[in-house]
Amino acid sequence: MAGVTGAVEWVFALYFLTHIPITLIIDLQALLPGAGIYPQSLMELLKWYAVTFKDPMMLEPPAWFKSFIYCEAFLQMPFFPIAAYAFLKGGCKWIRTPAIIYSTHVATTVFSILAHILFHDFSASKHQGPETQQERLTLVAIYAPYLLIPILILFTMLYSPQYNQVEKKKKK
Repeated sequence: MAGVTGAVEWVFALYFLTHIPITLIIDLQALLPGAGIYPQSLMELLKWYAVTFKDPMMLEPPAWFKSFIYCEAFLQMPFFPIAAYAFLKGGCKWIRTPAIIYSTHVATTVFSILAHILFHDFSASKHQGPETQQERLTLVAIYAPYLLIPILILFTMLYSPQYNQVEKKKKK
C-alpha cells in the first residue's frame, strides 16, 4: 500500500503545484476583469479559452461562481503550497484534516459547476456557452479533474492506513 500511496501523493503534489499558476494567471481574472493587473497576453489567453471551450462563466461570472473564485483566492490558494509540500515530503499525517476540509469544499463547489454546465440554458448569456451535448461534455472534461482529484484526496485521507492510523498513547 505504501507504493500506491507514494504514487498518489506525487499526483496530489502535482495537482497543487499546477493549481497555483492556474489560479493566479487564469481563474482570478474572472474577479478582476479590466483592472489592468494582467498583461494583454494573459487576458487574450483567458478569452481564447472561454471562446474555444464555450465557458462564459470565466468571462461573465455569475455571483455564485464569483463566490467560488473568492474561496479559491482566499481559502484555497494559501493551502496549495502547504499541501504540495506535505505531499512531496510524503507521509505528513498533519495534512489529513486540512486535506479533508479542502477536498470536501472543492468537490462540493465543482459538483455545482458541473451541474450548471450540464443543465443550464446559456442562451441568455452575453458570451456563447455550450449548446450541444458534445460541447457540454468537453467543458465538463476540463473541470472534471478538479472534482476527481479532490475526491481521491478525500478517500485517501479517510481510508489509507498511512493517513488514518490511530496512534497509541505510551503507557507511563
